[in-house]
Amino acid sequence: MKMRKRIIPAGLVRVHGEVQGARVSAWEAVYAMARRIPRGKVMTYGQLATLLGSRLSPRAVGWAMHGCPRGVPWHRVVNASGGCSTDRLPHLRPGTQRALLRAEGVRFRPDDTLDLAAYRWIPPPPAARGSSRVKPTKRRRARASGVATR
Repeated sequence: MKMRKRIIPAGLVRVHGEVQGARVSAWEAVYAMARRIPRGKVMTYGQLATLLGSRLSPRAVGWAMHGCPRGVPWHRVVNASGGCSTDRLPHLRPGTQRALLRAEGVRFRPDDTLDLAAYRWIPPPPAARGSSRVKPTKRRRARASGVATR
Protein backbone atom coordinates (compact mmCIF):
# COMPACT_ATOMS: atom_id res chain seq x y z
CA MET A 1 0.00 0.00 0.00
CA LYS A 2 1.43 3.32 -1.05
CA MET A 3 1.38 6.15 1.54
CA ARG A 4 0.17 9.51 0.31
CA LYS A 5 1.74 12.68 1.60
CA ARG A 6 -0.82 14.83 3.37
CA ILE A 7 -1.16 18.31 1.90
CA ILE A 8 -2.44 21.10 4.14
CA PRO A 9 -4.06 23.99 2.27
CA ALA A 10 -2.43 27.40 2.73
CA GLY A 11 -4.07 29.60 5.35
CA LEU A 12 -5.46 26.69 7.34
CA VAL A 13 -5.21 27.26 11.09
CA ARG A 14 -4.59 24.52 13.63
CA VAL A 15 -7.72 23.35 15.40
CA HIS A 16 -6.27 24.02 18.85
CA GLY A 17 -4.53 27.25 17.89
CA GLU A 18 -0.86 28.05 17.81
CA VAL A 19 1.32 27.57 20.85
CA GLN A 20 2.00 30.96 22.38
CA GLY A 21 5.35 31.83 23.97
CA ALA A 22 8.41 29.69 24.42
CA ARG A 23 7.70 26.15 25.59
CA VAL A 24 9.96 25.02 28.40
CA SER A 25 11.71 21.80 27.47
CA ALA A 26 11.16 18.82 29.72
CA TRP A 27 14.84 18.85 30.67
CA GLU A 28 14.70 22.54 31.60
CA ALA A 29 11.72 21.73 33.83
CA VAL A 30 13.84 19.02 35.53
CA TYR A 31 16.67 21.51 36.10
CA ALA A 32 14.28 24.15 37.47
CA MET A 33 12.83 21.68 39.96
CA ALA A 34 16.29 20.42 40.98
CA ARG A 35 17.41 24.00 41.64
CA ARG A 36 14.61 24.32 44.21
CA ILE A 37 15.79 21.38 46.34
CA PRO A 38 17.21 22.86 49.56
CA ARG A 39 20.65 21.99 50.92
CA GLY A 40 20.57 18.79 52.96
CA LYS A 41 17.45 17.49 51.19
CA VAL A 42 17.00 15.16 48.21
CA MET A 43 14.41 14.11 45.67
CA THR A 44 14.24 10.86 43.70
CA TYR A 45 14.26 10.53 39.92
CA GLY A 46 10.74 9.12 40.09
CA GLN A 47 9.53 11.90 42.34
CA LEU A 48 10.78 14.50 39.85
CA ALA A 49 9.14 12.62 36.97
CA THR A 50 5.81 12.53 38.82
CA LEU A 51 5.94 16.22 39.77
CA LEU A 52 6.55 17.10 36.13
CA GLY A 53 3.31 15.41 35.19
CA SER A 54 5.09 12.28 33.95
CA ARG A 55 6.41 14.14 30.88
CA LEU A 56 9.55 12.06 31.42
CA SER A 57 10.22 8.65 32.91
CA PRO A 58 12.46 8.42 35.98
CA ARG A 59 15.20 7.06 33.70
CA ALA A 60 14.86 10.09 31.41
CA VAL A 61 15.14 12.36 34.45
CA GLY A 62 18.43 10.57 35.18
CA TRP A 63 19.63 11.27 31.65
CA ALA A 64 18.65 14.91 32.03
CA MET A 65 20.60 15.16 35.29
CA HIS A 66 23.56 13.42 33.66
CA GLY A 67 23.91 16.33 31.25
CA CYS A 68 22.78 19.19 33.44
CA PRO A 69 24.35 22.64 33.21
CA ARG A 70 26.54 24.16 35.89
CA GLY A 71 24.65 25.48 38.87
CA VAL A 72 22.14 22.63 39.00
CA PRO A 73 22.53 20.64 42.23
CA TRP A 74 22.53 17.24 40.49
CA HIS A 75 23.83 15.53 43.61
CA ARG A 76 20.50 16.14 45.40
CA VAL A 77 18.67 13.69 43.12
CA VAL A 78 18.98 10.05 44.19
CA ASN A 79 17.45 6.71 43.23
CA ALA A 80 14.26 5.25 44.72
CA SER A 81 16.13 3.33 47.42
CA GLY A 82 18.02 6.42 48.61
CA GLY A 83 21.23 5.42 46.88
CA CYS A 84 23.60 7.27 44.59
CA SER A 85 23.46 6.17 40.98
CA THR A 86 26.46 8.18 39.81
CA ASP A 87 29.29 5.86 40.88
CA ARG A 88 29.33 4.13 37.48
CA LEU A 89 29.73 7.32 35.47
CA PRO A 90 33.18 7.51 33.89
CA HIS A 91 33.68 11.26 34.38
CA LEU A 92 32.95 11.22 38.14
CA ARG A 93 35.04 9.70 40.87
CA PRO A 94 33.14 7.07 42.87
CA GLY A 95 31.68 8.59 46.02
CA THR A 96 31.48 12.17 44.68
CA GLN A 97 27.71 12.42 45.11
CA ARG A 98 27.86 10.98 48.63
CA ALA A 99 30.65 13.39 49.57
CA LEU A 100 28.66 16.39 48.30
CA LEU A 101 25.57 15.28 50.22
CA ARG A 102 27.59 14.58 53.38
CA ALA A 103 28.97 18.12 53.16
CA GLU A 104 25.35 19.31 53.32
CA GLY A 105 24.67 17.26 56.46
CA VAL A 106 23.12 14.15 54.92
CA ARG A 107 24.04 10.96 56.76
CA PHE A 108 24.32 7.61 55.02
CA ARG A 109 23.60 4.14 56.37
CA PRO A 110 26.27 1.42 56.30
CA ASP A 111 24.84 0.20 52.96
CA ASP A 112 25.50 3.68 51.44
CA THR A 113 21.83 4.64 51.21
CA LEU A 114 20.18 7.57 52.93
CA ASP A 115 16.92 7.64 54.86
CA LEU A 116 14.38 9.07 52.41
CA ALA A 117 11.87 9.57 55.23
CA ALA A 118 14.31 12.01 56.83
CA TYR A 119 15.91 13.67 53.80
CA ARG A 120 13.27 13.62 51.04
CA TRP A 121 12.11 17.10 50.05
CA ILE A 122 8.46 17.45 49.14
CA PRO A 123 7.79 20.82 47.53
CA PRO A 124 4.74 22.75 48.70
CA PRO A 125 1.63 22.32 46.57
CA PRO A 126 1.23 24.90 43.77
CA ALA A 127 -1.60 26.73 45.58
CA ALA A 128 0.61 27.31 48.64
CA ARG A 129 3.55 28.70 46.65
CA GLY A 130 3.64 32.44 46.75
CA SER A 131 0.36 32.73 48.60
CA SER A 132 -0.09 35.65 50.92
CA ARG A 133 -1.32 33.45 53.73
CA VAL A 134 -1.35 35.23 57.08
CA LYS A 135 0.97 33.72 59.63
CA PRO A 136 -1.09 32.61 62.65
CA THR A 137 -0.61 34.69 65.77
CA LYS A 138 -0.72 33.28 69.29
CA ARG A 139 -4.36 34.39 69.61
CA ARG A 140 -5.39 32.78 66.27
CA ARG A 141 -3.69 29.52 67.24
CA ALA A 142 -5.47 29.53 70.61
CA ARG A 143 -8.84 30.20 68.95
CA ALA A 144 -8.27 27.41 66.47
CA SER A 145 -7.51 24.97 69.29
CA GLY A 146 -10.56 26.11 71.32
CA VAL A 147 -8.57 27.64 74.20
CA ALA A 148 -9.84 30.90 75.68
CA THR A 149 -7.38 33.76 75.29
CA ARG A 150 -8.81 36.20 77.85
